[in-house]
This record gives sequence, structure tokens and C-alpha cells, in this order.
Amino acid sequence: MRIWFKEWKDNRLVGDYEVKDETVETRTHKIFNAVEEACNVLDLSKPIWLDSAIRDFKRDAKARFYQESFMDEISFDYLEIHVLEED
Repeated sequence: MRIWFKEWKDNRLVGDYEVKDETVETRTHKIFNAVEEACNVLDLSKPIWLDSAIRDFKRDAKARFYQESFMDEISFDYLEIHVLEED
């Protein structure tokens, strides 16, 4: 599984990180592990999965996390998570 994390500000990509997970974990575990890894690398608190993000992710394998999803202040408009490739 390949998951791309992108930080957007003013409609411009200001940071990104890609996670590759080739373990035999479940899809959900891979996604949660990838979020944790990306947040560590990008120096972010882990976002809260609000209902809208869950719904978008289930439908499109893509979700956006805005300020209301983070406990700390973020320096960008939103973090986008996008599954590029699944096993």
C-alpha cells in the first residue's frame, strides 16, 4: 500500500510525505500506522477522524484534515491523505 500525505496552503503544495507499507496488516491498521508515521515525519499531531473525513475516505480513498481535526495549530490550510496503491 502506498499513501501520500500532502500539506496544502493557499492552493499550493507546501509539504508532502509518502508511506509505503508492505506488511500483512489489515487495511485499517496500515492507514492508521501510515498516519502516525507521516505525522511524526511532518511534525504534526495526529488528526482526529471526523465523520466527513471518514465518509470521504471510504468513498474516494482520499480525505482532508482541516484545523478542526488537529489539537495543535497547523501552519497550512489542510492535510490531504490519498491512497495511491493498494495491495
